[in-house]
Amino acid sequence: MSEYLKQLKIQVAGKVQGIRFQDISPLEISVFKEGYPEIRIKDEKDYVTVKYGDQSIKYDKWYTKPEHLAEMIKVYYAKEPSK
Repeated sequence: MSEYLKQLKIQVAGKVQGIRFQDISPLEISVFKEGYPEIRIKDEKDYVTVKYGDQSIKYDKWYTKPEHLAEMIKVYYAKEPSK
């Protein structure tokens, strides 16, 4: 697993209760919380791609550190779950 994803898992676990992770590959993880759609996060060398629902967003890892992405995931899970 990439160092970026390792740090991201630590950051998210500290910010969001009831979160679960599944390692898809050494460069991709799934993030789950009951009642919410799955979030897929893929490390693509200089970028990280976040997919949820039908949306896909690419972030530059130079500017988007694991703690910044963890905060975005926290906000996503703070919203009312999709039914």
